[in-house]
Amino acid sequence: MTFSDDEIERYARHLVLAELGGPGQQRLKAARVALIGVGGVGAPAALYLAAAGVGTLRLIDDDTVALSNLQRQILFTGADTGRAKVEAGAAALDALNPHVHIEPVAERLTAANAAALIAGCDLVLDGTDDFATRFAVNAACVAAGIPLVSGALGRWSGQVAVFEGRPCYRCLVPEVPPEAESCARAGVVGALAGVIGTMAALEAIKWITGAGTPLSGRLLLYDGLAGTARTVTLPADPACPVCGGADRA
Repeated sequence: MTFSDDEIERYARHLVLAELGGPGQQRLKAARVALIGVGGVGAPAALYLAAAGVGTLRLIDDDTVALSNLQRQILFTGADTGRAKVEAGAAALDALNPHVHIEPVAERLTAANAAALIAGCDLVLDGTDDFATRFAVNAACVAAGIPLVSGALGRWSGQVAVFEGRPCYRCLVPEVPPEAESCARAGVVGALAGVIGTMAALEAIKWITGAGTPLSGRLLLYDGLAGTARTVTLPADPACPVCGGADRA
């Protein structure tokens, strides 16, 4: 896989990295990544993945841009208000890097269509804020053997993890927490979305290129108010309804 002169200059800071270089940039160019939710986590993640030169980005979201999104969803501008997020996002990403192929999918991911929506992708990045979608994405990724990068926000804190088989997201969250709230109800500081979305993009880039050690089977917890972060190891749940059981060992 060759690069044009424009790509060589565009990715110059990647190409000189010992951990990435030409082979890593080629892996990025060949990669197909599905982003589930073009919101607080997905918007900054999409920008950095497109800037990094990921070959194909599939944007999956059925929502439209609202004025209240602009406090944190930096992929959009005020002129995008009322447009489909995947349409506005595709235009912004194409303007940022025309070498990236954008596949806008204006659908809501559900248990019924999840497998079809992520088919053909090498990696899935989930930045949604409702547990039904997270559960559906996780189950589809486990079934298809596709790694899942998961990012979540809440008020002043966030988390990022990478799931590859076992443990899976349902090992971390077996059931919907009774106190679960969306950002619309609980609130979230805008810059936090940038932190978590960027971390999720970085994990995706590491996994695609083989650089460093991804957060596979680990959860990074970030506290924006305290300015601290810690990482915990996630055990596989033998009773997990998605990845548990002797046949999945």
